[in-house]
Amino acid sequence: MRVLGLMSGTSVDGVDLVLAELDGRPPRLEWRVLEHREALFPAGLRERLLRALRGESLTRELALLHHDLGRFYAEAATPFAGRAQLAAIHGQTLWHEPPQATLQIGEAAYLVEALGVPVAADFRPSDLALGGEAAPLVPYPDLLLYGEAGVRRAIHNIGGISNLTYLSGLEPSGVLAFDTGPGNCLIDEAASWVGLSHDPGGKLAQKGKINEEKLWAWLAHPYFRRPPPKSTGREIWRLDQLETEGFTPPDLLATLTELTARSIAQAYERFVLPHGLDEVWVAGGGAYNQTLMRRLRELLPVPIYTFEERGHNSKVREALAFAVLGYLRFLGLPNVLPQVTGAKAAAVAGKLLVPGVR
Repeated sequence: MRVLGLMSGTSVDGVDLVLAELDGRPPRLEWRVLEHREALFPAGLRERLLRALRGESLTRELALLHHDLGRFYAEAATPFAGRAQLAAIHGQTLWHEPPQATLQIGEAAYLVEALGVPVAADFRPSDLALGGEAAPLVPYPDLLLYGEAGVRRAIHNIGGISNLTYLSGLEPSGVLAFDTGPGNCLIDEAASWVGLSHDPGGKLAQKGKINEEKLWAWLAHPYFRRPPPKSTGREIWRLDQLETEGFTPPDLLATLTELTARSIAQAYERFVLPHGLDEVWVAGGGAYNQTLMRRLRELLPVPIYTFEERGHNSKVREALAFAVLGYLRFLGLPNVLPQVTGAKAAAVAGKLLVPGVR
């Protein structure tokens, strides 16, 4: 089956679309990426999303944004019409506060009509209703796509939020996964001080000086010590939640980049390395930040590769994972690992929408 996966993450820069050929059922899944496209959010739409993430939008604004984003997704997916047999969309997270609530927007009905095929959407509430964190959702796809017998591998995504999937081999029972904390979100926000959407290659951070006092104060956040299952989001990791007075932009970027690197390293030291680890594969925008990658390689005692260095595309990973989640949902199979979310049972997550009768 040809499945289109769409993912727009916590970096809020656009949507990745991956058309994949999927066949088989767990524990064996045959897969092949057929095409990848990226559609960047127009400046106006991105600013509206960021306003909503900051809690600055009123009810009418949120309603309009939900539908406008759905139309954007549908337009971005139009080149795949006639080829995709199924689509799966994560939507844009605006608020994630488990166990009380999680909210992803972007009306999927527009995607259904644009493609004329079923669409799986709104994946997180099913796990939340079962007592889980509703995140992370991608560990089971990670296992099916990248698990290897006898290899203890971590799949690490550094988007706006940083998260990891630890695979001890091919058994679902050996999977550990959680959000480690901030990825690029604080770095990107600080880069906006100098009119940039991000710090290209970490070059500005490389010019700055790390403020160790502030860094250690930030690393004392209780989230870092909390054991999995756990997940987090931009609700916590925003510059207005940190003391940033007196920083120059390069020094702030240097300190925030070090915060991401050290919080990731501490997560491995506390929760992963005791199980044994052979290697780490890094995906997401953070894989292109040379300053961040250099620090991770200095801090962790195992080989660290980008997805590109292992023959994969970093930008494909999450959209491909949602294609797998949608495929499993279409088959009516569990697609979330309860031990990584804390749920009392494995969810068959996602609502399935079908085209209107013509």
